[in-house]
Formats: sequence, C-alpha cells, structure tokens
Amino acid sequence: GTGTEVVIYTVGHSNHTIEDFIGLLRKVGVQVLVDVRSKPVSGYCPHFDKEPLARALRASGVQYLFLGAELGGRPEETEFYDAAGYVLYDKIAHSARFQAGIERLLEAAGPRLTAIMCGEDDPATCHRHLLIARVLAEGGHTVIHIRGDGSRVSYEDLLNRARSAQLELFDYMEPAPWKSTRSVLRKSQPESSSEH
Repeated sequence: GTGTEVVIYTVGHSNHTIEDFIGLLRKVGVQVLVDVRSKPVSGYCPHFDKEPLARALRASGVQYLFLGAELGGRPEETEFYDAAGYVLYDKIAHSARFQAGIERLLEAAGPRLTAIMCGEDDPATCHRHLLIARVLAEGGHTVIHIRGDGSRVSYEDLLNRARSAQLELFDYMEPAPWKSTRSVLRKSQPESSSEH
C-alpha cells in the first residue's frame, strides 16, 4: 500500500442518458472517471462508447481515464478463465498488469475525487465490486457504490448484505471461489440486465 487511504466511488452507466449520468457524477463531485470496461463500447447506448464519453466528460470538467486493459473484468487471455467460462478473479488480482492498474487508479484518486465506471447498475454482479472494490478494501481503502437512483452503498454494506443472504442458504457450504457471477460462455445475458 501507499500508506494513504483513499475513498473511491464506483458507478455503472446502465442505460442512462449522458446528461443523467453526468448529473450522477456531479451530485457526488466526481473529478476523475476511470473506465474499467474491457471493451469500452455500449451497443445499446453509443454515447457511452469511449470517445463520445470522454468528450462529454471533458466538456463537463471531468477527466476521463481508460484503464480497461489493466482493470477490465474480461481479459483477452484464456488463463484468466476456468473451463466453464467463469472469470478467475483471484488470477486477475495477482497479475502484474492488474496491480499496475490499481497503482494508477490510486495515483489518480489520491488528489482528486475519483469514480470507476463499468456498464452494470447493480454492483453486486459486476467486477467493479467483486474484484476491484475487494482489492481496494483489502488495501485499506474505502469504496462507495453509486446506484442509478443516486443512492450510495459502501462496499462493506453490500458485502454484508450478500453474506447474510448466503448464510441463510449455505451456512454449511465451503466459501465460494473468487470468480465472476456469470460465465462469458452464456451469451443469453444482456450487457446490462438492469432497466434502471
């Protein structure tokens, strides 16, 4: 760790208009938006493609930083997936590339209020909570998820909510392996299952 703890926000662009999305960032006072999508395109909301998004943010005084290659949840290499197509988050977390991305994120977030962005509104199923926030929290940093309605939930609260739900179901089971909640092989899932 760098010895200084930082607060980092996370947000999902979902199917917001660009105005609503920038409004969400404004409400929190976000100064730097770090894009952590492996592929910075949105089929259903082209205003969230990398270039138009960067332009719109710049026009609103928000710096755009793309770290999808380092911190994305869908790496190109097959070594980061199991046979069933689930992403092995522990493998990503221990890779030099990911750790370099976390360093860059913390450098940005030290002086200026920073949010990481992915596609899904619900952080519980997104790698920004399951992978990035976990690594940041384990490093002593505070992570707060911004929801599409403007409400906020901390990494710990979301974790405890998921844990209590799991305990009721599986109090006799092994701890779950650290990987994605969905397989990349199951193509039936739309990019964002959230309508909000």
